[in-house]
Amino acid sequence: MNQQLSITNGDHHIEQTAKLSFYIDTMKMDSLSPRAFYEAGATKFQGKRFFWQNREKTFTLVGLGHAYTVTSDDHENRYALVENAWQNLIQHADLEAHEQQPILFGSYTFDPEKTPAEEWQAFPEAYFAVATHQLVIRNEQTFINTFYVSEQPITEAQKQALRTERDELLHSAQVNGVASHTKPQITQTIERHKAAYLQSIENVTTLIKHEDADKVVIARSLALAFDGAITSEMMLAQITAEQPESYLFVIEHGDDFFFGASPERLVMVKDHDAYSSCVAGSIKRGSTKEQDDAYGSELLQDTKNLQEHQYVVDMIRQSFDENCANYTLPNGPQLLKIRDIQHLFTPIEGQLKEEASILRMVKNLHPTPALGGAPRERAMEVIREYEPTDRGLYAAPIGWMNAEGDGEFAVAIRSALVHDNKAYLYAGGGIVADSEPQSEYDETLVKFRPMLRAFGGTLHGE
Repeated sequence: MNQQLSITNGDHHIEQTAKLSFYIDTMKMDSLSPRAFYEAGATKFQGKRFFWQNREKTFTLVGLGHAYTVTSDDHENRYALVENAWQNLIQHADLEAHEQQPILFGSYTFDPEKTPAEEWQAFPEAYFAVATHQLVIRNEQTFINTFYVSEQPITEAQKQALRTERDELLHSAQVNGVASHTKPQITQTIERHKAAYLQSIENVTTLIKHEDADKVVIARSLALAFDGAITSEMMLAQITAEQPESYLFVIEHGDDFFFGASPERLVMVKDHDAYSSCVAGSIKRGSTKEQDDAYGSELLQDTKNLQEHQYVVDMIRQSFDENCANYTLPNGPQLLKIRDIQHLFTPIEGQLKEEASILRMVKNLHPTPALGGAPRERAMEVIREYEPTDRGLYAAPIGWMNAEGDGEFAVAIRSALVHDNKAYLYAGGGIVADSEPQSEYDETLVKFRPMLRAFGGTLHGE
């Protein structure tokens, strides 16, 4: 993209300094299936939908259509540009008259300085949208909002057309419900750049042994081909069934979509309090409780994993030092157990300073040492030089924020891109001085499992 910042109302470019009309219509409902609502938009809003559900299942967000989008390919200013555009928009909204606010949802790429691979060309470095029709389920309350943003006064005919469109979507969701989806059929699995990945581990461990960095995360990717079309509603059904304890997300961009089931929060802000979690260090689950407990105990005592975890704790503590008036941090990690893997986990929370914001925290925290390395800048340089894949949105921040400054971003791991009817899966691990290529490769196999299973596949006969 040539523009550093692009703001649209779905179809037309909007000047950031323009006087805007912002129409909001709110409807409260008894209940509605979020997946049924998402699927109801498949025909009219294909390529302009998103889905988000937090790990606790206390907040679900579905967006159909784009009332307002913000995109940027400005390496240095992408966080500030999104924040400024959002603040400019909400000053034109009469928010006090509505029980449910507009929400800006979107994602950043992992590293804007890396040249995008062909499969990631559709996604800008920052890509955020307010939906035309927004479903929010929070604390067992369900709201449908309809939004329209224009540089011209919004007519009654336009408002009525939007309400009619909303009612048709609701009717479709209520009458048709959720379709049943079978898993796709994989025709080919390609371990991309395997030799280059194994060589990169050797190269990076050599750098670390020479004290050129402390830790660097190196990722690799798999490509899957299928015998039929892959849709975002199909894959949303799979991760909802298989990974309910994770953050679930889908974001479409034209013909492509990115989705995942991440265990890891980057940051949440609620009532000006910030919450983050240090997730780094992992081991597989056991087939029995006794075996599982033994693996967990091994992880809690493993020097390499504890060191990797401490890098993350130290960096997140530094960010909370800078952005919070005060914060609390436990003395040591606990275990976070999800279906295929268990992690070392340390939560942290604090009270934001007056000048801080969720996007400032996102910028400050990304990438954590769990996804980049330490020291951060040197690790990123090493990743750009040696990592044989372009991560795109993998391991990047994805999430939402509202007009009050509340919001939540997850780290987009356990994720996949679908482009040109192929799926691209990503997994990585932290490389330190004593890392071995084969063991790092084996660790990525564990991390591939959730997404690979969602597509109906296995690795090496598992």
